[in-house]
Amino acid sequence: MSEAYLPVESGALGPEENFLSLDDILMSQEKLPVRVETSMPRLGAFFLERGADAESDHALPQGTKLELPLWLAKGLFDTKRRILSVELPKMYQEGWRTVFSADANVVDLHKMGPHFYGFGSQLLHFDSPENADISQSLLQTFIGRFRRIMDSSQNSYNEDTSALVARLDEMERGLFQIGQKGLNDFQSWEKGQASQITASSLVQNYKKRKFTNMED
Repeated sequence: MSEAYLPVESGALGPEENFLSLDDILMSQEKLPVRVETSMPRLGAFFLERGADAESDHALPQGTKLELPLWLAKGLFDTKRRILSVELPKMYQEGWRTVFSADANVVDLHKMGPHFYGFGSQLLHFDSPENADISQSLLQTFIGRFRRIMDSSQNSYNEDTSALVARLDEMERGLFQIGQKGLNDFQSWEKGQASQITASSLVQNYKKRKFTNMED
């Protein structure tokens, strides 16, 4: 009998993504602005609009600015060899950090990036001098929005929450769904509609086999 897909927990808030997690796979495809710090031979052919003036070996010239997916930028980044440098996306720069510190609840995080917290956490991999400010901003933004998210999930029984959920990033949406599930389960329990506890199929099958063996 086929079983439903069980979501794999994201590792984006840690040092490395979990590549068995669909959320992490999608997050690692998000683009990151970078600057090439050393000429890259034969890579100009993959970025024709950037390498048009490159040498005959189709090198990607030093100083070229382009956008790379997060997974590729992490693979090429090396503090010793200085292959490329990373530019902070606008939503993690000081201007937006000021907005978040003023009132994080007014910001549409999903519009700015569906994996705002996970992507921001992975930026710490690039040793930016602003890393401490970024990590503090991510933490305070989450703290500032968490209570409202959970309050909304607990006070929206049988209501349309699409407008609220549309402004949440993917991690916040997961928290909202957990809160709503807890509310729905509690309401069902109060109405006497909670499902009865039954033995698992494994236990039942084990008892059947044991009973058959005794008969033999």
